[in-house]
Amino acid sequence: MIPPRSVLHKCLTGITRRRPLFSVTTTTRSPRRAPFNGRHGFFTSSRQGAEQKGSSKVGITRTVGLSTTCALLALWLYPHESLTQLTKPLGLVADERRTSPDGVEIKVIKSTEKGRQKEKREEESVWAGIAKSLEGFPSIPGPPENITDMVVDLILPEWTKSLPGLMRKLQRELEMAPGSLAAEIWDEARDPFTHPEIEWEAKVRVSNALCEEEKTFLERRKKVIVPALAKYLGLKEEDIHPDDVPTVAICGSGGGLRALVAGTGSFLASTEDGLFDCVTYASGVSGSCWLQSLYYSSVTGNSFQRAIDHLKARLGTHIADPPVAFNSLTSAPTNKYLLSGIVEKFKGDPAASFSLVDVYGILLAARLLVPKGELEVNEKDFKLSSQREYVRYGQNPLPIYTAVRHEIPEMDEQDADGNPPVSEEAKERAKKEAWFQWFEITPYELFCEEFSAGIPTWALGRKFKNGSDTGLRLPEVRMPLLLGIWGSAFCATLSHYYREIRPIIRSIVGFGPIDGLIWNNLNEDLSKVHPIDPASMPNFVYGMHGKLPSTVPETVYDNENIQLMDAGMSNNLPIYPLLRPGRDVDIIISFDASADIKTDNWLSVVEGYAMQRGIKGWPLGIGWPKPEASANETAKQLDKAESASSPSESQDRVADAKMEQAARQQQMQEDDSSKRTEAEKHQQASDELGYCTVWVGTTQERSSAPPPPPKPIDDESSWRLMEPDAGIAVVYMPFLANEKKVPGVDPAGSEYMSTWNFVYSPEDVEGVVRLARANYEEGRGQIKATVRAVYERKKRRREEHARRVKEEAWRRVIRGGRAGKVGVEGGDQFS
Repeated sequence: MIPPRSVLHKCLTGITRRRPLFSVTTTTRSPRRAPFNGRHGFFTSSRQGAEQKGSSKVGITRTVGLSTTCALLALWLYPHESLTQLTKPLGLVADERRTSPDGVEIKVIKSTEKGRQKEKREEESVWAGIAKSLEGFPSIPGPPENITDMVVDLILPEWTKSLPGLMRKLQRELEMAPGSLAAEIWDEARDPFTHPEIEWEAKVRVSNALCEEEKTFLERRKKVIVPALAKYLGLKEEDIHPDDVPTVAICGSGGGLRALVAGTGSFLASTEDGLFDCVTYASGVSGSCWLQSLYYSSVTGNSFQRAIDHLKARLGTHIADPPVAFNSLTSAPTNKYLLSGIVEKFKGDPAASFSLVDVYGILLAARLLVPKGELEVNEKDFKLSSQREYVRYGQNPLPIYTAVRHEIPEMDEQDADGNPPVSEEAKERAKKEAWFQWFEITPYELFCEEFSAGIPTWALGRKFKNGSDTGLRLPEVRMPLLLGIWGSAFCATLSHYYREIRPIIRSIVGFGPIDGLIWNNLNEDLSKVHPIDPASMPNFVYGMHGKLPSTVPETVYDNENIQLMDAGMSNNLPIYPLLRPGRDVDIIISFDASADIKTDNWLSVVEGYAMQRGIKGWPLGIGWPKPEASANETAKQLDKAESASSPSESQDRVADAKMEQAARQQQMQEDDSSKRTEAEKHQQASDELGYCTVWVGTTQERSSAPPPPPKPIDDESSWRLMEPDAGIAVVYMPFLANEKKVPGVDPAGSEYMSTWNFVYSPEDVEGVVRLARANYEEGRGQIKATVRAVYERKKRRREEHARRVKEEAWRRVIRGGRAGKVGVEGGDQFS
């Protein structure tokens, strides 16, 4: 029995077995990128067809993707009378609520079959919490009612007929009835043998220093790296002093499954080369966070080759394919691990909300953290703190996951007391002060540098007040929610959404003025609106007034929850955490698989962060060449910022300079973009910077007339890496097409590599991995030369320091008149 016509008309009309409403049919592999190809994404509108040897490459239409996901959500968004029964016991209707003598709220239930009343104590079920959260979703008018049931039968996929039954099965498991899955999960949530962290007290650590666990890790990792570095550089292990070991960090960009698969190929190549064993930190954004979640799990066992095999086996099915998704959610053992997080969330906090990020994270976990066969699921893989066992002895790099919170100051026309409107000057300042606060999560700690505060990772999900946990201590937040947060680019602002469709708008004749109106006049307002709410988590600095830096917004202290989202909204390269004081990173190797690899120029964005934090050694002016920004203009902007009388004024001037520069760049980029295809842009990008580019900063104090942006390091200028005042070395490896070595695989032209695609065939995975490995091979020599140069520089610096210390000690001996005496260095027994 399929759902009634009124429900189907509202959600599924247009979905057919032959041509889904939101699908795009292709007949050949187009050399152009799909026009709606953003940096991250969840839904896919098309899939590339299978290739057969000796035949033409023919594309076929897939019905999964946006259409099937809409079907799932619509059944919740538009509940019909028969479907609303899913939120109530079958055959029973709630009549009223009463309070028992002992103060416990009860429901009086009427039996619709027998017509008699009975009272029963009923706990709020998880399913009821989910249904309540979805009540506020907006409704969309359905198609005309004159479409017959027979037509609906014809256009519906076969799986929709089993959907109500699957929903009822899931509902029964999420009710708190004895013997249900939800009841079992909640019983274990209060069992310290299953979740020992519920007996541990958690406090907020207020400090800019690294946590003690990370300091211990650094000591152990350096000892492990010594033999690996000797092998990588071809040196003798006994000749390497631990203090000479460079601190190398690798980071992977965002970009959905493209970043996940390409990053796996790049990391595999670095492992085969011996580089990965010399790395101390690995940071990720979005899809690269998913990669790290896989590597530090039993699914791959710290093997990138096993990760590739796993992706080939699991990415062939869309994460939102209803039959497969519901099978994972209603069958043991996967259902317990996938649903534990939301059961504990709603039972621990009845006021919690259920969002699209929760759904998204569960679907991601069902594809990524569940191995083929779905039987060998490991409970430890669903807690981030469990990854400590993979770094306990320094045997692997420390993973750093990232998310951001969007701080948007409220500037209403008047306050609650009816005071006069805020001045225009204050409004203008508020526009500049809307920013993203970065949160980093390691297996040891969740930390926010702007707050100068953090909590143990195992305490994620519990409530805090005034620096201590309070109330019920819930088990640690599960990985499904974190996977959803890390990749929740769909929680972007309206400004981000408009940027994605802007090329289409501009290409329509007559829409130029409209685009100009929106971009020039409304963009500031659009950048403050999130049409889809980010995920909400307990705020660990709630109530900590006066205990954190003065730069922390007051609104943070008053909210019990904070909203976190994909860090790619701020910067698609996770470099900021690597510049944190105490980590002392010498070399940053960045694998960039972003879709907008050149236009957003993520490396250049780091410059503002480095200047505001006073970080020395970052190479200023690096990134994709900007012909419109001359060296003199850059110097003037930096001088203007440095001449400020206070840090806040400096930040304001930097912001002004960036806004002016962005305005100039925008027009140049738009004119350039309108003339070239995406494939041509990538080809030019490859010609401009190549597959591997190296820059090095300086620790020298800048003069009043700064030099122009540094030129990339080549064979003739590699000596700059060994200069005593050399700073951080940045190795940039963009994910570009390589027709000579891997023909037919193009990040710009291959449709399956769109960020909005969530289905990769084994052949697709293999092609992306081969391209990533080929690109690494292009820069392998440069990377090794960079590591060798930094090692030699640190060695020379240590030896020079030891020599000075020895000379100073000898001078003290001379000044003390002890030279030549028995037992004193410099004398002998005959003196």
